[in-house]
Amino acid sequence: MRKRCKLLITGWLLFTGFATTHAQDEVVTEHDSLSRAINNEVSVLVDSARIPQKPIKDMSTWRPDPKRALWLALVIPGGGQIYNRKYWKLPLVYGGFIGCLYAMNWNNTMYKDYSQAYIDLMDNDPGTQSYNQFLHNGAKIDSGNEERYKKLFKQRKDRYRRWRDMSFFVLVGVYALSVVDAYVDAELSVFDISKDLSLRIEPTILDTHTSKNPINASAVGLQCSINF
Repeated sequence: MRKRCKLLITGWLLFTGFATTHAQDEVVTEHDSLSRAINNEVSVLVDSARIPQKPIKDMSTWRPDPKRALWLALVIPGGGQIYNRKYWKLPLVYGGFIGCLYAMNWNNTMYKDYSQAYIDLMDNDPGTQSYNQFLHNGAKIDSGNEERYKKLFKQRKDRYRRWRDMSFFVLVGVYALSVVDAYVDAELSVFDISKDLSLRIEPTILDTHTSKNPINASAVGLQCSINF
């Protein structure tokens, strides 16, 4: 009886220990699985939130876009040259614009002054004598030289008007030239010239077609050949 009780107690203890161990293993396994799942979710969230880095452009291989250079030059004077990175052309472009604007303003001022002087000389009104600012050394306009000064003022106002208009057209020409330069410069940036470009000069026999005899119709000359 005692032996049977001992066997029952021993079996019960063994069964209880095995069940406890199995339960602990299951808890540990579930804990490990939960930890791995949480780590995977965190990794996915970190990867999705990570900002992708843009690749660094190699400026040595960069080539301008001709259409973009054209539009920038149309919208912003000198913008095409800046986009093409031809900064040394900017003083030429802006110098041309500034020079034309200055010439246009100065010629317009002179045209207005001489026009007013011509009008004042034509109306014979003693109160309007703006033409006196163009007289030198105390000269005066009288009946003897009035016609000469009328002709002189008319010629000068017409000249300055013509120069003012010409300055405007030159300004438009400078603008158009800057646009064309930006587009052509961008187009030629992708034009590849081989490093093997060379010029070779060598003697050759030329056919002059002066005789049916090939000996008499031949002449010695030089020919140039370009390899690229």
